[in-house]
Amino acid sequence: MSKNSQQYVIGATLVLLGSICFSAKAVMVKLAYRYEIDSVSLMALRMIFSLPFFIAVAYISNKKSTQKIQLQKRDWAMIAAFGMSGFYVASLADFIGLQYITASLERVILFTYPTIVVLIAALFLNRKIKRTEVFALILTYAGTGIALFENFKLPNGDSVLIGSALIFVAAFGYAIYVIGSGQMLKKMGTLQYNSLAMTAACFAIILHHAIAYNLALFDFQKEIYILAFIMGLFSTVLASFLVTGGIRIIGASHAAIISSVGPISTILLAYIFLGERLSGLQWLGTLIVIFGVLVITLNKRS
Repeated sequence: MSKNSQQYVIGATLVLLGSICFSAKAVMVKLAYRYEIDSVSLMALRMIFSLPFFIAVAYISNKKSTQKIQLQKRDWAMIAAFGMSGFYVASLADFIGLQYITASLERVILFTYPTIVVLIAALFLNRKIKRTEVFALILTYAGTGIALFENFKLPNGDSVLIGSALIFVAAFGYAIYVIGSGQMLKKMGTLQYNSLAMTAACFAIILHHAIAYNLALFDFQKEIYILAFIMGLFSTVLASFLVTGGIRIIGASHAAIISSVGPISTILLAYIFLGERLSGLQWLGTLIVIFGVLVITLNKRS
């Protein structure tokens, strides 16, 4: 195997592992809800366990940087705003939404965020939508509708509607983070930006909990702390740096293809740990969504 081939295998493996770690988050949230914890407290515990790692990485990456970056007040404000959009607002909507819908459907809806990036760019950044992207948008949202169709017919259809709307809000918040990241990464490194943005989100969530619940985080069952720690370490810190490292090696286009394993991974994990099962129609919708998002993502990179 040549050196380039070895590098590709390493990069692809990093993206694959990172995508699986990300996809496991929804399953762990659903498991945690079995022990009677509210969404804000679970988010706060997740970020408390994550925060030391992000602070450490931000400090180390700044020390090792050969080119010292002078950030203005506006830059700091943008980092905080985009970080809170992607990992405070989006996470809050996501965690609450998971109280209403399955982990499998959550991942399918959340996976549509690249299409929202395209729509935001067209509406607010004067970017023209290509014909290929129009086709991919129609395909993606048709697939989402197919995946959700059977759930709306169930007795708890109203709850599914609420949960789905919240997950779309989460996807929208993360799409804003992605757009903002494209601007800020021109000024600073990926590791440093990611760590600072996540640190801002961590503090926002902890402050939210302090105001709403007075940081009452010490009376939950031990299983809650175990799940929150695993979620913070593997589905937050490790996942973000694995994917970032993989993209550096193999590029965003190849990483996009590999990361499409995310919804499938969530569905399989949800089947194993939660007993969730998708019907044939839901599987069809899921695969259509994945194909549509891949068309959008790869078209943007071409």
